Amino acid sequence: MPKLTVKDVGTFDVPAGKRLVQALVQDAGTDQLHACGGKSRCTTCRVQFTDGEPDQITQAESDTLKARELDGKGIRLSCQIKCDQDMTVEVISRLEGSGRADQGSPVADEIEPEAVWTTK
Repeated sequence: MPKLTVKDVGTFDVPAGKRLVQALVQDAGTDQLHACGGKSRCTTCRVQFTDGEPDQITQAESDTLKARELDGKGIRLSCQIKCDQDMTVEVISRLEGSGRADQGSPVADEIEPEAVWTTK
């Protein structure tokens, strides 16, 4: 099982292949936002990697990060990442202080839109 370390929260074992956004909420107990339901449209699920950033990226995530001028800054969308290795992240967008009523729409177990993988 990969280890997920979340800054100021702790370290957690997560099932291999689980979406990072789900691991952050379900396993680490964070209030990570995911307003669009994990479809790479809103960037509310963004995290900052400090270790273990995956080399692969979905085309949807790459396009979204570029459109929001967030690419190349160590920021990734947790909805587009699978927990296949140990990683250390900082949650950037949280429910607390956001003014939102909830974290967002339910997130499917599989990456949406269908993942087209490229090398970062």
